[in-house]
Amino acid sequence: MTSTDPATEPSTKPGPADDGRRRRHRRRWGRAAALCAVALALLLLGTRISLLPGLGDVFGEETHDRSGPAVLKSIQDMSRYEAAAGDFQVVVDLEKDTKYVPDVIRGSRTLYVGAGTVSAYVDLGRVTSGGVVVDDDRTTAELRLPHAVLGKPALDPDRSYAVSKQRGLLDRLGDFFSDNPGSEQAVNKLAARHIGDAAEESGLARRAERNTTAMLKGLLGSLGFEKVTVRYGTRAAGPS
Repeated sequence: MTSTDPATEPSTKPGPADDGRRRRHRRRWGRAAALCAVALALLLLGTRISLLPGLGDVFGEETHDRSGPAVLKSIQDMSRYEAAAGDFQVVVDLEKDTKYVPDVIRGSRTLYVGAGTVSAYVDLGRVTSGGVVVDDDRTTAELRLPHAVLGKPALDPDRSYAVSKQRGLLDRLGDFFSDNPGSEQAVNKLAARHIGDAAEESGLARRAERNTTAMLKGLLGSLGFEKVTVRYGTRAAGPS
């Protein structure tokens, strides 16, 4: 029959050194949790304070414009008479999906309000040499002008804005690591295209021709012409 000496068995009870390490470990984790809690509290506090009148600058941002001077690239002489302009607004609902992938993972949908103007003009610089006929008595004049055309839609950034934007997880991560997060270039282009289509259907070019005719008759009438006839020929090409 054998016996075991209790003094030679390994001890399974934690010693003072183990207890010290555990206490130090708990203190480190406690300090880290406290720092995170303080940072979160400051963030929430700054958000709440910014909503209170007069206290928004406590955690506010400062904006510094360090842009360089604007550089003149070119000058173009204009011979257009802008006779009319239309103010348009469109609501763009742009959705992008990926096949076989749920929208919560990959996909986006943007609701965007685009506001802008389109001008209509007559290019008087395209009048040909025979486009102006004046009689010997300088009392009758006949003008043949190119048809009015529409300019490019010009979006107004002060009146255009995104109402809502829904993005999948991968799209959010892509915006986080992108140099240009949340780009609205696609909806801007789509809004401009819809505004241009609306301007084509609005009769804006015909209105510009009527206004140009009235302007020329008034101008030549003040110069002594008793009869002024304005006709519009081949439609000029629109802006490239």
